[in-house]
Amino acid sequence: MRFHLRACIRRDGGPTHERHRIVNAIPTVYDVAERSGVSIATVSRVYRSPDSVRAATRERVLAAAGELGYVPSGNARGLASRSTGVLGLCFPDYSDPDTLGAEDDDAAMLYSDQIIRGMERAARRHGYALLIAASLEGGPENLVAQVAGRVDGFAVMARTVPTEELEAISRRRPVVMLAGPRAQDPSLDHLDHVEVANEDGQYELTRHLVQDHGLRRLAYVGLVDESPDVEARFRGFRRACLEAGIEAAAAPALRMPMMTQAEGARAAHLLCEGDGDRPEAFVFANDQMAVGALQALERRGVRVPDDVVVTGFDGIPLSRLVRPALTTVRQPMVRMGEEAVDLLVRRLSGQPPEEPVSLMLPVGVVRRASCGCDEATAPPSMATG
Repeated sequence: MRFHLRACIRRDGGPTHERHRIVNAIPTVYDVAERSGVSIATVSRVYRSPDSVRAATRERVLAAAGELGYVPSGNARGLASRSTGVLGLCFPDYSDPDTLGAEDDDAAMLYSDQIIRGMERAARRHGYALLIAASLEGGPENLVAQVAGRVDGFAVMARTVPTEELEAISRRRPVVMLAGPRAQDPSLDHLDHVEVANEDGQYELTRHLVQDHGLRRLAYVGLVDESPDVEARFRGFRRACLEAGIEAAAAPALRMPMMTQAEGARAAHLLCEGDGDRPEAFVFANDQMAVGALQALERRGVRVPDDVVVTGFDGIPLSRLVRPALTTVRQPMVRMGEEAVDLLVRRLSGQPPEEPVSLMLPVGVVRRASCGCDEATAPPSMATG
């Protein structure tokens, strides 16, 4: 579990905040204890040190808390009656070990880092601090339980936290979903939502490869785990291929277990060693994999873009620093973080929007050397969704 508190603490106590969803009675630890048939101390241990409680008891307590909509407080007082001056962000810790040692700190910034930068900037502007929580251990339920009791509202990456957990939290404080299509989970339609034009961005990039470079054999590299964003990008890829009369499989050419540089390198080796003609272009679902592929292809003596074209998606700083510079789809990651904070502050202002807000942010195709373009003479095209 990793917590990090950043940005500026509020200079004043702030107004009494109106919650996104209001319930008649705020559930307490006593209610959870009564509902689950355990002591208050046991309920406390479930949230403070879950491993000290038997699994069956822990599950019973968490089930009762979910039914009641109970959110553990950071201390003995209920957070619904006071402001913490803190906003939160929850996301899975998908750091790439191959990037952590980069000499250029800016180059090491990945997708989540850019969103954090945007949230920090907006939180500081509104006078809030930002609590950042990332974890691959203890499970998403534990992650959100730890964060929710310490903040006035929080943003969460899509599919990071189970639906029932978010539903319970959103009864007490505003929640903004980041990435992933709203239609993915209709039960969360009441939440504000920020996403980017994933499908249209990948469509425009693929169309560029087909129409401007005359490529016909393209291989899309995706992710094993179900990811709404990655699947949307593949739909855009496939749509562009079908419109151009190119045969496109119903699934990506490869699905990798993680979207890291190491997996991108492995994907490049697999595509080079496959039977038949090597694809003319490797279209990766993110920049990290594409960067790893560039490095692996160089080691194999495969020239990019002369022998094969490589593209990515995201527009992380590293994409412009590698050689050849990476053609990619740049999404507004910093702006996503800023929009998330602005939505949370609006919900906390006492005059929130009546209806949930859904924002679709535009993306742009950045044409660089890895597809054979000269970035200086190829302005980015925009996909707005």
